Amino acid sequence: MANFESSQMREMKLDDGDFHLYLNKNEMVAAPVTTAPVASAPTVEPVAPSESAPKASGKQVKSPLVGTVYLQPKPDADAYVSVGSHVAAGDVVCIVEAMKMMTEVKSDVTGTVTAINVSDGELVEVEQPLVTIAED
Repeated sequence: MANFESSQMREMKLDDGDFHLYLNKNEMVAAPVTTAPVASAPTVEPVAPSESAPKASGKQVKSPLVGTVYLQPKPDADAYVSVGSHVAAGDVVCIVEAMKMMTEVKSDVTGTVTAINVSDGELVEVEQPLVTIAED
């Protein structure tokens, strides 16, 4: 909880079966909130890679929660998918770790991977695009 409060994240949602957790630290302070993000906005660089990602068309598989994304099941294993891989609906494309819990992220569609929008080990936000798939 202390890590969440000291982070730059504003919201966190975690769903695991019947367990649902939603944290929100939106504050009603006008002046400090508008000046602080302006100073820190240039340091938030996940926006820059996602600006190049939209060149690949298709459906985006998004992160279901805040955590660390892993593109392979183990450090020495092959990646779940790579650009050009064909995936079926329900195939695992990556995993997101949050609080020592590994969550498989699965494709909703059948198609070909056109872009991987994150790096292995990168911290991701809820609804951040992870993989782009062109539907068959």
